Amino acid sequence: MYYTHFGLAQPPFRITPNTEFFYGGGNRGPILEALMYAISQGEGIIKVTGEVGSGKTMLCSMMQARLPANIESVYLANPSVSPEEILHAIALELHLKPPRDASHLEVMQMLNNHLMERHAAGKQVVMFVEESQSMPIATLEEIRLLSNLETSQSKLLQIVLFGQPELEENLRQPQIRQLRERITHSFRLSPLKPDEIRDYLNFRLRAAGYRGPDLFSPPIVAAIAKSSDGLTRRINLIADKALLAAFSENTHTIRIKHIKAAVRDSEFSYYEPPRPRLKFGLAVLLFMVGAGLGIALYALFTAYLNDAAMPQAPVVAVPPPPPPAQPAPPAAEPVAEAAAPTAQSATSPANDAKRPAETVTPSAPAAPAAPPPPAAPPAVAAKVAEPKPQVELSKPALKPEISVAGANSQVPVNTADEIELRMAATKEWLAQKGKNPYSIQLLGTDNPAQLKNHLNVIRKYVEINDIFVYRTIAKQKPSLTVLYGSFKDRRSAQEALAKLPASLKTYKPVLRTLQGVRAEIAQHQSS
Repeated sequence: MYYTHFGLAQPPFRITPNTEFFYGGGNRGPILEALMYAISQGEGIIKVTGEVGSGKTMLCSMMQARLPANIESVYLANPSVSPEEILHAIALELHLKPPRDASHLEVMQMLNNHLMERHAAGKQVVMFVEESQSMPIATLEEIRLLSNLETSQSKLLQIVLFGQPELEENLRQPQIRQLRERITHSFRLSPLKPDEIRDYLNFRLRAAGYRGPDLFSPPIVAAIAKSSDGLTRRINLIADKALLAAFSENTHTIRIKHIKAAVRDSEFSYYEPPRPRLKFGLAVLLFMVGAGLGIALYALFTAYLNDAAMPQAPVVAVPPPPPPAQPAPPAAEPVAEAAAPTAQSATSPANDAKRPAETVTPSAPAAPAAPPPPAAPPAVAAKVAEPKPQVELSKPALKPEISVAGANSQVPVNTADEIELRMAATKEWLAQKGKNPYSIQLLGTDNPAQLKNHLNVIRKYVEINDIFVYRTIAKQKPSLTVLYGSFKDRRSAQEALAKLPASLKTYKPVLRTLQGVRAEIAQHQSS
């Protein structure tokens, strides 16, 4: 759309790898030269890693375009297959046609014979493996065995692994250390720096036929660098949409608003940061909530400590010592003697009738002040004698934990019953040779209780009689492998694999052959 507007002969920022737009900056050019040298030497395995969208596929396309005539290439775009299937996939890429029921040894022999023929004709074969981080560990081990095909002087097959950083983690596992030790060259594609992004944008524009002044100013390049994290695929998407936004406004000047619109239209990030006021308000709200919770918890904890400490203070029940005797004035003795019976008689209506009205003296209202001292000990004693609810309720707190532990102790028994039933059915199934040679491996685990949970989930989607379980060794530990179904050919197995619900695809199920399963069980039993 915008090509004529900017004087372009072709689109400059397509994400499809086009070798005409290969940018040698950002250490891409030196890595390409080093890869070509390593392939020409034909020794060991080569590894290239980088983030998603860093340019691995473009680098692989450049290598295939620049290979000399005596080097033939094999390209595996999706190597996430089982060990039994990887050899068939490689044979098909080499235009070999092994029988579908050919054994692992037969396919390996066909590959060796073909590679020997190419070597005798003065040809060298190199295999490029894309997305190798998704390759199962057992399949990676099968790749290592392919590197053993050699003559007395050279390797028959050169292998180049392209993958994301997760490939590094897979290669650090102990069971794959033999493959790791055969890697002779390792390269990593780093994100482009801001000055490299500027050169990259200008290079691709010039390669597409642009002859005008620079379209991307330094502030625009800085905005693209911030939004793309230096990944070439993101740079291409942002630049393409920014040019389209400028074209829609009939301008040749790329502005920040065009970059913002391009980023908002993408899925990977957003250029515009949150507003400072929003950040401040959120921080204040979180602080207030945290302070309120802290105060509430402190008050509850203090009340709990006070209540828990009350029963441990019986000394409060001891009556207080009598107040010191104070001598009364001599003249007041008759009045005190008269006041005492008056105070006692105030509690009885009968005495009020017998007492003359003139006997009530002005000092009588002061008499009720005397009872408070003897009233305190009964109140404290009643409080001490009363049991605290918190103390009584805390005694049976261990009962739920004991009952839960007892319930959990029954899980292994049920798990063993379920697993043994499926293992017995698997033994009978495997004994039927010559029928339905394909199945689907759903998962593997070394935890029987966990497997019980998996079986409960699996039975919701498929018939439990179609589930088979057998023992094997995985990661140097005893393991249980779960298979689903029995299929007459590879196509029907693949169709069933594609129709599995998403919850059963969590552990990346793969196709398995019954011949491979029997060999695996035999190897486990002999070890």
